[in-house]
Amino acid sequence: MRYFGAHVSASGGVENAPLNAAKIGANAFALFVKNQRQWSAKPLTQENIQNFKQNCQIAKINPKHILPHDSYLINLGHYDEAKREQSFEAFMDEIKRVEQLGLSLLNFHPGSHLNQIDEKTCLKLIAECMNNAIKQSQNVKLVIENTAGQGSNLGYKFEHLAFLIDLIDDKSRVGVCLDTCHTFAAGYDLRDQRAYQKTMGEFDSIVGYEFLSAMHLNDTKFGLGSKKDRHESLGKGHLGIEAFKCIVNDEHTQGIPLVLETIDESIWADEIALLRSLQG
Repeated sequence: MRYFGAHVSASGGVENAPLNAAKIGANAFALFVKNQRQWSAKPLTQENIQNFKQNCQIAKINPKHILPHDSYLINLGHYDEAKREQSFEAFMDEIKRVEQLGLSLLNFHPGSHLNQIDEKTCLKLIAECMNNAIKQSQNVKLVIENTAGQGSNLGYKFEHLAFLIDLIDDKSRVGVCLDTCHTFAAGYDLRDQRAYQKTMGEFDSIVGYEFLSAMHLNDTKFGLGSKKDRHESLGKGHLGIEAFKCIVNDEHTQGIPLVLETIDESIWADEIALLRSLQG
């Protein structure tokens, strides 16, 4: 079975996210568990937590198909030790919130070298933070999102993802979220069956399908290898519908959250219906 959703609003409290997902016919969703553009936020209350869990039941969405996304401010590969520690503390706060909500995944962008250190050094710092986070938490899988390769962001090569995973002590606690816009922007083609099979075969040989824990389904405003992270509605960008038909008929995408981050939330219900129609 496929689990489709979108990154829905948690405005007014995290407990509203499951109900927002239900409104668009989703059986999966993503959310921010705190304000993604602030370092700190008020702790979750018992009421927040209880209502979130209750609303997930009302929406008939299993917690394992919910993909929390961490703050955009966090950079686990920061060259400055104090700023990296600030990021790590914020990361641990996100993990704690995910644990409190009874969820099992946390999607995050790996980090950026900011043109101050080399890629390998930066990746090692990220892995060190990940290992420390795993030791200080339980059950939550750290799901690395591939990036488009904008600026000094790492994670745009499959080799970056594999390098990080190789350094993680407990590999049961690490996964990957492939974003279709980011994948295409980084130079990996997905536009037809042949291109899709080539790219995903490369992913499997370098990273491994066993680590694929989620996907973000987004079309893109720019062409192959643009290194520009600009999402578009499904079928209205350079990827086209065929790419998404390949994804929803790939046996390896069964059972994981497939989440829209497309630009027009008013048509998310239509896009979810479209994805379901492409199956088979």
